[in-house]
Amino acid sequence: MRILIHENFERLSIWTAHYIVAKIKAANPSSKNPFILGLSAGSSPVGVYKNLVDLYKKGKISFKNVITFNMDEYVGIAEDHPQSYHYSMNYHLFSHIDIPTENINILDGNTLDLEKECNDYEEKIASYGGINLFLGGIGRDGNLAFNEPGASLTSRTRIKPLTHETMIANSRFFGGEISKVPKTALTVGVGTVMDAKEVLIIINGYGKAHAVRKGIEEGVNHMWTISMLQLHKQSVICCDDESTMELKVGTVKYFKDMESETLANIPAV
Repeated sequence: MRILIHENFERLSIWTAHYIVAKIKAANPSSKNPFILGLSAGSSPVGVYKNLVDLYKKGKISFKNVITFNMDEYVGIAEDHPQSYHYSMNYHLFSHIDIPTENINILDGNTLDLEKECNDYEEKIASYGGINLFLGGIGRDGNLAFNEPGASLTSRTRIKPLTHETMIANSRFFGGEISKVPKTALTVGVGTVMDAKEVLIIINGYGKAHAVRKGIEEGVNHMWTISMLQLHKQSVICCDDESTMELKVGTVKYFKDMESETLANIPAV
């Protein structure tokens, strides 16, 4: 597990966007051999998406040969609802770049057969040989996608009832009214994320500090699904200074020293 501790959210977002673009370009994707990119909605990657759009507009990258798979979606919310992940991804990223519509994959929370939707999603990911790079964030309880505390560490894409805590946290996107937050979602599993060749997780803000400590300094625990990344062969956690406030001083110093050259340079695109 690599830990990159950036000065702030802006720096984190710029570095991550350049890193993703550099990875795509290095793979030299084609229509027959596309780059498979896992993505997430929510507030954490918004800065990254802004920078990806900027890099596209500057002619630094094309997404024509990129296929995306999003981590999750609410059940029973219209795709054009401002808080649906379909809407969010289109608003922040897809409508601004040259990715073909048929290359975008987001779970359908309105299908009549939700279980089949989940199984088909896993099969479609596998049909491309798996995810090259999964970009995600975490919640305050260290959840990856909607894999909340207690989730199986080998779980696959499935139907997931949301905890009351998650609904409270997400109510800020629904005018503060918890009654408007969907109670169920479709989500990739921890096992799905772990199958990706590389996983890059963005974490920012003091509110995530406790989860960062649990995920980095303590052992693998199904109550903190972020901790599973300790076992991934190529996982990167990009966080800002505020989110490391509960880490030991020695831990922060160790990772800052180890990654000092990386942190000082934006990856070339």
